Amino acid sequence: MRCGTAFVALLLLAGLAPCEAAAGPALVVEVSNSKVLYAEDADNQWHPASLTKIMTAYLVFEALKAGKLDLKSKISCSAAANGQPPSKIGLPVGGEMSVDLGLQALIIKSANDVAVMLAEAVAGNEPAFVAQMNATAKRLGMDRTTFVNTNGLPAPEQVTTARDLAKLARAIIGDFPEYAHYWMQPQMRLGKNRLTTHNGLLQSFAGADGMKTGFTCDSGFNIVATASRDGRRVIAVVLGDNSSGERNVRAASLLEYGFQQQGWKQLFNSTTLDNMPASTGAAVKSVRNDVSSWGCKEGKARVAKAGAGRKRTAKAAAGKKQKVAGEAQKSTPVTVDVDPQPGVGDAPATVQLRGTVPPAAAASFQSQQ
Repeated sequence: MRCGTAFVALLLLAGLAPCEAAAGPALVVEVSNSKVLYAEDADNQWHPASLTKIMTAYLVFEALKAGKLDLKSKISCSAAANGQPPSKIGLPVGGEMSVDLGLQALIIKSANDVAVMLAEAVAGNEPAFVAQMNATAKRLGMDRTTFVNTNGLPAPEQVTTARDLAKLARAIIGDFPEYAHYWMQPQMRLGKNRLTTHNGLLQSFAGADGMKTGFTCDSGFNIVATASRDGRRVIAVVLGDNSSGERNVRAASLLEYGFQQQGWKQLFNSTTLDNMPASTGAAVKSVRNDVSSWGCKEGKARVAKAGAGRKRTAKAAAGKKQKVAGEAQKSTPVTVDVDPQPGVGDAPATVQLRGTVPPAAAASFQSQQ
């Protein structure tokens, strides 16, 4: 894997119109006082994808604190866990791992099977654990969040908001500082294999120290990211970007912007994560047709290809009919030109920040290819 250093500057000045692609919700919060430094559709509901696993980890931390589990406890792979689709560790039914290794796999590898294994260890079964997730969300003030599974696999009813995810991140930081190392690990060892985090900011953004990424076709590329500098810690939530690169650019830029907001710049800012005026929010949006992932566009391409095939067949049939008629009349045969199917090409990656008064922000980071 080659890494090249790139300098990213997002100019958000009036009159400088960004490109077409519109990013999803975003939020930047100061951890120490919960001040909102930037907000962009913060109450719009969104599918959380693997950001769900932040709540899963929170409940495991609670179980550890209560003495229900310890880090050396063994968790077993049930048939339900084994049947989860990737991303996964792939243990056979009856296979075991420690809670410690399970937490690493959950956060670093984003293992769907391990999410179910941990849930079953804590609550006995996944539905009971999901009930605990929703009760905890309510206690934390995550008013527009609903969980239906432990790992964020696609489910229409599983929704959250940028504000709610920031509240969850704040709770993780405040309630379980002893487990902070899990969120900042760039990699883990599983047997002979080295598994690397999806959170590229940990190795590319100065001060980055957590948390978690998530992706599904409908949700797009998402991240809850934290960073610390000069005694300050900032949370950035970014949802619905079209690629991991765009997500990293926007998250890094928003974190950088957050660190620039201090002293007199925030003197008259009294808006916090808890008192920020609530909005009804837009309906849950799918970004499936915009994301840069072959698998997400496969179905659409298949439908388009089938439609183009039918069109070519119809044209060919019409041409043949005309040709036969022409021969009968001893006229020149008709040649039917079939339009080639247009090629599908990805548009250049773009980022659009359109929230409340963001000034120019810049971040130095490494672009991973």
